[in-house]
Amino acid sequence: MIGIAPSRLRFLRFAERVPSGLVAAPTDLRAVDPYVAQELVKGRIALAGRVLETGGASPFSLDLPSAAFEERLHAFGWLRHVRASKSDEACARSRLLVSDWIALHGRRIKGVAWTPEIVAQRLISWLSHSPVILQNADAGFYRRFLKSLGYHVRYLSLIAKYAPDGEIRLKIRIALAVASISLPNRAVNIARHGMKLDRELERQVLPDGGHVSRNPRVMLDLLLDLLPLRQSYINLGHDVPPGLVPAIDRMFPAIRFFRHQDGDLALFNGATVTLANELASVLRYDETSGRPSRAMPDIAYQRLSAGSTVVIVDTGLPQTLELSKGAHCGCLSFELSSVRNRFIVNSGFPPHAATDFRRASRSTAAHSTVTLDDTSSSRLSRSRLIGPIVIPGVTDVNIERHMDDKGADVLVTSHDGYLKQFGYIHERELELNVTGTKIKGRDSIQPSQDGKKRTIERLDAVSRFHIHPSIELVQLNDESVLMTAVDGTGWVFSAPGQIVTIAEDVFMADASGIRPSQQIEISFNPPDTVDVRWIIEKTP
Repeated sequence: MIGIAPSRLRFLRFAERVPSGLVAAPTDLRAVDPYVAQELVKGRIALAGRVLETGGASPFSLDLPSAAFEERLHAFGWLRHVRASKSDEACARSRLLVSDWIALHGRRIKGVAWTPEIVAQRLISWLSHSPVILQNADAGFYRRFLKSLGYHVRYLSLIAKYAPDGEIRLKIRIALAVASISLPNRAVNIARHGMKLDRELERQVLPDGGHVSRNPRVMLDLLLDLLPLRQSYINLGHDVPPGLVPAIDRMFPAIRFFRHQDGDLALFNGATVTLANELASVLRYDETSGRPSRAMPDIAYQRLSAGSTVVIVDTGLPQTLELSKGAHCGCLSFELSSVRNRFIVNSGFPPHAATDFRRASRSTAAHSTVTLDDTSSSRLSRSRLIGPIVIPGVTDVNIERHMDDKGADVLVTSHDGYLKQFGYIHERELELNVTGTKIKGRDSIQPSQDGKKRTIERLDAVSRFHIHPSIELVQLNDESVLMTAVDGTGWVFSAPGQIVTIAEDVFMADASGIRPSQQIEISFNPPDTVDVRWIIEKTP
């Protein structure tokens, strides 16, 4: 909970009058499932991969299945499913749950219900789905609902500048802007909230369109809120904040940069499963229509593409310690897709899993790159005081890119994440031929050129290539593995002179939860072996 004096929080009760009514209910672009509404009527709530049988009791008075379930319940995003069904029974049940929440949590600013991100999500959900909540509502409930909305607005206005930097602070500004035009308001207040949103967008959505978190999924989540907000400004006749449209236009090409051939977003720095209909609903508004760029210099990613092949590479590090709380230790990791299949991926982030799984997903070993002595290239803090930040191991990343004389796209990059502890630099070279049918790779673990850095005499190094669970692997011989997709598209992974093995793995970014998968591994021992070369070639 954000540290604000209790006296200031108590002042919220008297700071402003209750809103006189509702002006508009913004559109919700997120995916809906009417089945969720049907289950709600039967007393079953399905959230975050778990199901709660309420037995007719208020879920807010029961022990909840998981922390993720609790967050989703208090955020009220599930109301969108009720809006899709439009049944009187589901609307009545939703109104009862909102009434229960107001009675049990409406004035006690404590616990998960009042964490800044959840409050912002709940405010947007209540406003967007107010027709569901208020269907057949009596005057008493209507006034209590409006009073709680006003309380939410005052609370977020008070804490906004103290909220954690990054996505949470921006979502608060979005929620306040949504509320400013959804509730009766003076033009000067609408403009003021729009100006504060503009400033946050300018700071967080960088010139290349990437978000400062470096998480591709964050851009999609932001657009799902920003696009309805833009349309609401227009529909209600208000001036659109001058920075809103340019920020949206910057993000569209960035989304396309991270989009794989199967339509999913790449799994870097906290990204998880992407629902195809949500991405499609966002891209429907894209008027930029340009090809993805070759690089995103501000958030430090590279994209190599030719024919039907796409390779996306992480060549950066967190911008600040505070912004690293969701970052992963995956520097120089890459993902490969071909035709309409992802072949090589990172493990992805499991938002509903236990803490140990979420932490493991952020390790270097969960990414398609090299690890030394089973150690991550950066370290994750375990401190409750500062949170799960990334303590830098990687402080410097070098990038060179050129076309060779045959037209192949060549990327050479290195990081110093293992320099301080082991005395080695990891350099990775990727070369994609002009037809997109062959990728040459090289992983080099080179001793430091600085004589002051002591190198460890013998290390265990592993170059890992995590394979998407839809891909079948067949060991052809000691040096090569065949990767085959369901549609028959195939690639052969080989490392001449090395032992290539298939190992068990888990994929953590699937809609159904954590799934078994496989990985390809090449083990070697610096300084005896410092250079490993491998080839990924498309089958005829």
